[in-house]
Amino acid sequence: MKVLACNSNRPLAEAIAAYLNIELTSASIRRFSDMEIFVEIHENVRGEDVFVIQATSYPTNDNLMELLIALDALRRGSARRITAVIPYFGYARQDRKTGPRTPISAKLVANLITEAGASRVVTLDLHSGQIQGFFDIPLDNLYAAPVFTKDIKARLGKERPMIVSPDVGGVVRARTLARRLDADLAIIDKRRERAGVSEVMNIIGDVSGRDCVMVDDIVDSAGTLCNAAVALIADGANSVQAYVTHGVLSGGAVSRVSNSPLENMIITDSIQATEAVRLSEKMRVLSIAPLMAEAIQRISEERSVSSLFD
Repeated sequence: MKVLACNSNRPLAEAIAAYLNIELTSASIRRFSDMEIFVEIHENVRGEDVFVIQATSYPTNDNLMELLIALDALRRGSARRITAVIPYFGYARQDRKTGPRTPISAKLVANLITEAGASRVVTLDLHSGQIQGFFDIPLDNLYAAPVFTKDIKARLGKERPMIVSPDVGGVVRARTLARRLDADLAIIDKRRERAGVSEVMNIIGDVSGRDCVMVDDIVDSAGTLCNAAVALIADGANSVQAYVTHGVLSGGAVSRVSNSPLENMIITDSIQATEAVRLSEKMRVLSIAPLMAEAIQRISEERSVSSLFD
């Protein structure tokens, strides 16, 4: 087994390699003067089981091209099996036609990854489960729920929080976490007028006097979560915190969180934390390196991955 790291999240790749007790594969990923990407693998990969770690986060297109070119380099180097480990799958929110003459970009990206040479894909908390069907190769969709569950139990002890889904689309995710914690579930019904803008309408469930934990897969502008926190406090909640898998946090998102009623926001390191995130008193990062490394180990040894979440 070999693990190759591209440039999107080097600290996560190094943590995964350390957990597996192996060295990262030696490679050069650089740019020519016109910003063309060049990848060169400095080790023999013929007949090897190679895992390429690359999140397609900001800058999304550059990171996606790095991944595609690395996959092609490995295929031409005669690697036996190439697994694309994508902690954050960019373009996942474009998973359906939202109107006439609009693309399904998630399907296009799936095709690109497959044609570039990937034999398998490992990712974390896909925005929608249907994206698994966009790939014609095996895909393992891991879940951050076990990581969140452990942290919530450690912080709240025997207190039973109220798990809250910030929108109807995230109910399955929130219900899964609530079941793990033996906690109650509430749902926020909202109307989204346009992308990036949300309006909280009403709360389904009694949150009065409860410590609320919102759970979501992606936080981008943070408008939804901050508006939801305002609504929950207004409805009588004692406190509100949020657990989110992918901290995209574009624009003034971190500042928005800092000025919101949110007690804190916990994200994973599927996307490398920015300086603003590291300096924020309300932001905290949990590592998914052990989870990803364990999945990689099991895939390499042809063992069950789904049993990780039993």
